[in-house]
Amino acid sequence: MTYCCGILVRDGLVMIADTRTNAGLDNVSTFRKLHIFSNPGERILAIASAGNLAISQSVLSTLTEGIEDPETGDVETLMNAPTMFQAAQRIGKAIRMVHATEGPALKAEDISFDVSFLFGGQIKGSRMRLFMVYTAGNFIECTTDTPYLQIGEHKYGKPVLDRAMHYDVELYDALKTGLISMDSTMRSNLGVGMPIDVLVVRAEACEADLNHRIEAGEPYFHDLRSRWSAALRAAHNNIPRPPYKTQSESKH
Repeated sequence: MTYCCGILVRDGLVMIADTRTNAGLDNVSTFRKLHIFSNPGERILAIASAGNLAISQSVLSTLTEGIEDPETGDVETLMNAPTMFQAAQRIGKAIRMVHATEGPALKAEDISFDVSFLFGGQIKGSRMRLFMVYTAGNFIECTTDTPYLQIGEHKYGKPVLDRAMHYDVELYDALKTGLISMDSTMRSNLGVGMPIDVLVVRAEACEADLNHRIEAGEPYFHDLRSRWSAALRAAHNNIPRPPYKTQSESKH
């Protein structure tokens, strides 16, 4: 299992991904799931993956080597996609290609073809965008009404984002909220774990403002976890107890 989230606010883009993969309790590994394709000043594209690790690696390798257009002979990659929309289409095409190659063998072993991606970034001259690409290769785009997308084990971190996130949140406040969302997920699911990879990109910059890996024991993240837990306990204690009468009290 994994957890990745992308947040697109007015000031820019935040993408966060854990690195834990497991094939059982005795087979836990660390693999990078946030991948960056960049030509600083011209474009920066980031992909976070969830699902079957072998499938996601095959899709990323296909995108890196490129997909040949049968009509023109051109090799299509993310780095030469003219728009973010067409880049997202290429991710979908790569998923379908891998499915055509590996899907039958996986089905024969009763293994589901399970993969999804968050894809975000900006190409110079166009606006910053964030997409979620599904197993079938189709995708949806993030909007200003709900300025975040999640893949993987998303349910534990979603309430934090629902309550705190909106399009006008400052960029590093969005990062802070995203990290709280990640911490909430890690607390409730052992299949999500550190290190955590983080990317922050300011709108119109077309290069990383922050590309960082949070390792276990990092002081800021440890402090964030402690403060969030303490804040939740304090909020709980400050809310009055329910005024409802018990069954025994109702009889008097």
